Amino acid sequence: MDFFSRIAERRIIEAIQNGEFDDLEGKGKPIHFEDESWVPEDLRMAYRFLKNAGCIPPDLEIRNEIMNLCSLMNTIDDDKERLKKIRELNFKLLRLNLNRKKPLTFEDFPEYQDKIHKKFIP
Repeated sequence: MDFFSRIAERRIIEAIQNGEFDDLEGKGKPIHFEDESWVPEDLRMAYRFLKNAGCIPPDLEIRNEIMNLCSLMNTIDDDKERLKKIRELNFKLLRLNLNRKKPLTFEDFPEYQDKIHKKFIP
């Protein structure tokens, strides 16, 4: 054990003896870890910091924007406005693909898999 680990361990033991951990929220309850298998291992800590700070990763932000645009396009009656939103959607899909370094697949949008399946496979 290195010098800093021993200091940290000693302070934790002192805090336990002083009862500083007795009134912590969630004491005695199991810890539920989130599934982070979709996040590359070297980015998991950074993504966790971003999440705790109320931020989301750029890929998820773009994905949410894509989902919102798809929902919005179903409500637009004006053809010019719809075309404008389609162009915006295509741009966001391109941005998402470039950031991901792998192509976008339908598995990435499970909420649309059934609709696509029904439309193309009778």
